[in-house]
Amino acid sequence: MELMYSSTRNKNEKVTASQAILKGLATDGGLFVPDSIPALDVTVEELAQMSYQETAYAVMKQFLTDFTEEELKNCIDKAYDAKFDTEEIAPLVDAKGAYYLELFHGSTIAFKDMALSILPHLLITSARKNNVKNDIVILTATSGDTGKAALAGFADVEGTKIVVFYPKNGVSPIQEKQMVTQKGANTHVVGIHGNFDQAQTGVKEMFSNTALKDELAASGYQFSSANSINIGRLVPQIVYYVYAYAKLYAEGVIAKDEKVNVVVPTGNFGNILAAYYAKNMGLPIGKLICASNENKVLFDFFATGEYDKNREFILTNSPSMDILISSNLERLIYRIAGNDAEKNAELMKSLSSNGKYEITEQMKKELNDFYGNYTSEEETAAAIKALYEDTGYIIDTHTAVASGVYDKYKVATGDTETKTIIASTASPFKFTRSVMNAIDVKYDAWEDFELVDELSKIGNVAVPNAIEEIRSAEVLHNTVCEVAEMEATVKAFLGMQ
Repeated sequence: MELMYSSTRNKNEKVTASQAILKGLATDGGLFVPDSIPALDVTVEELAQMSYQETAYAVMKQFLTDFTEEELKNCIDKAYDAKFDTEEIAPLVDAKGAYYLELFHGSTIAFKDMALSILPHLLITSARKNNVKNDIVILTATSGDTGKAALAGFADVEGTKIVVFYPKNGVSPIQEKQMVTQKGANTHVVGIHGNFDQAQTGVKEMFSNTALKDELAASGYQFSSANSINIGRLVPQIVYYVYAYAKLYAEGVIAKDEKVNVVVPTGNFGNILAAYYAKNMGLPIGKLICASNENKVLFDFFATGEYDKNREFILTNSPSMDILISSNLERLIYRIAGNDAEKNAELMKSLSSNGKYEITEQMKKELNDFYGNYTSEEETAAAIKALYEDTGYIIDTHTAVASGVYDKYKVATGDTETKTIIASTASPFKFTRSVMNAIDVKYDAWEDFELVDELSKIGNVAVPNAIEEIRSAEVLHNTVCEVAEMEATVKAFLGMQ
């Protein structure tokens, strides 16, 4: 049976998986969701024997039903190869009573690699399946990690171009250096004078601009997205939660069907939504613990049922989570509204016009799977320091938000027995200054790459290749624009002006 995808804002817009991947965003601005969430058709005993690649096929074939076995396996094999620096792809580390799922062993040392390594292959396969002749222009906003991972995935991929917008003063120095040194004739990186939400809104507006769509088509182009609004990003993220559960079972940490909790540092809500989808596929997940930084719009939502972005935007040391409009939350809202596209569209219209919306009492009852909390900047730093001093294990600032919130969850609920997976979303080397300052303030006076070498020494871990290669890399992208100039910048890159 072919699984179809619908827009969260219009139940009549139905497409295949490959068409949803190609389009990225629905015509009406909605997000594509599967008409039903398929069940896992393999047992935990079978999963326990599988490699990461085999697990990826077992999960993704359930969602991408218009891909042949050969097509999907080809995409998986090209994605999860030697570009990952561990054979396991996503290893688990037991530290201080929690299992840290390291999702940062890809080429850009952040969890986005897990999906953005495969998205270019899914996209090109989808284009062939649908007889697309245009070049595909990947248009992406980033709060720091998606940008580099997308650039690395799409660099010099034939038939594609990629434009990444990032907040000029809203990413870490390492994140920025990774992006602006990106090679590839088809890549374009632009800093904007604004924050991530403004970049994301600008990108969404270009997607829904029909006049621009016609102009692009006349020039032989069409837009697609590498953000987690693309279902081709979301589906591969489900895989690592299934893989992690199976590994814990294989190692005898959990019994068959034993529930685990999952903690995810959350900004755009895609990564925790993937865990929610895994639970709905039948994976025995207890609580989905949504961890926010001081931009705690999601914590407030889970506490009150009101989503309100009308607040101060705070720049933190976990910049990939500095987000006030969590785009993927729309997929959850649609589901807890009973897959009611009309109700969801009404709420999203309220968000667009008033900056907020409130869900019904009935919808609130559907959120029992989730627990939300946040950490302050001080608590985030304290979590890094405490884990290092207790175990010698060093985590990045985003993972520290999750670790700090997990501690709060245990105190609030008394649930200290349930085995817990913490999504470790970035290498500490990506946020070296913040991490090292948390361990000891003396490091504040050190140079960036001195800190890299010191982190390697005290953490007893090799410096990742992603960091080594930017030590002396040449800056290739220095375009900066105003938010209002984003469309013109894209046109100029494509030679349309």
